Amino acid sequence: MEPGNRARVEAWLRYGSDLGLGPYYRDRIVPETAVMAAPGAAVESLDQPSQAMAAAAGQTDAGSTLAFSQPPASPAASVSSRSAPAGSLAQEPSLFEASDRIEGDTLDLIRETIGDCTRCKLHKGRTNIVFGVGSMKAQLVFVGEGPGRDEDIKGEPFVGRAGKLLTQMIEAMGLRREDVYICNVVKCRPPENRLPEKDEITTCSPFLFRQIDVIRPKVICCLGSCASQTLLQTTQGISRFRGEWFDFRGSKLIATYHPAYLLRNPNAKGEVWKDLQKVMAVLGLQPKRK
Repeated sequence: MEPGNRARVEAWLRYGSDLGLGPYYRDRIVPETAVMAAPGAAVESLDQPSQAMAAAAGQTDAGSTLAFSQPPASPAASVSSRSAPAGSLAQEPSLFEASDRIEGDTLDLIRETIGDCTRCKLHKGRTNIVFGVGSMKAQLVFVGEGPGRDEDIKGEPFVGRAGKLLTQMIEAMGLRREDVYICNVVKCRPPENRLPEKDEITTCSPFLFRQIDVIRPKVICCLGSCASQTLLQTTQGISRFRGEWFDFRGSKLIATYHPAYLLRNPNAKGEVWKDLQKVMAVLGLQPKRK
């Protein structure tokens, strides 16, 4: 068994053992749902396997006050398809691909399940678990990679300098921060704001999937490579698929650059605004008027 799959299975089984469940059997054939495209072929959607969801059932920001520009809103855009090389965002079917959502799940229950988490090594250096913030009925969910220093201190995602820029982005869309839901792939700060490692993502991301399933947003906007690669299960760089639409567990998913990247590369703000306009078109939003 591949190491990554083995880690997911072990996490799932550990949680089941904690609940007194088991034994487990693989008594059905996993359907062939991986998306494979020949060069030039269109990839219209990608359904994320829910492998990490079963595991969750058990168990950096830096920035400035740079203004986020508001070009005229583009006409309502249709969800686009894209061309991709063979196997670009495809994954082999997983053990958890046919897993169902957890009946009766709530954000409070997810937070209670996390508890004072020590499931991975990130707990050793954290100040606070950064769970998520926003509306339980949000039509739009933003997903980042993990807490930074300010987030770790306050216990809330995107409150640092990059968080201020994200708030400007949200307001430029005609929304308030409290209208959306904001969360991260991992809920404890990685040392020195490094990227989360594979085992940390495998352990913590199932709670993110549960959060998304509870909220059931119309649109998920992944901020940066870590979030988009985790949800889309790909190793491709974000520039390969930024601004394109995918299907993720009943929601539309789009990836764009992280606000922290925009602070280092302000010229990329125009590209991000184009991505946000696509989100606005799907949600029927008009840009905030000055």
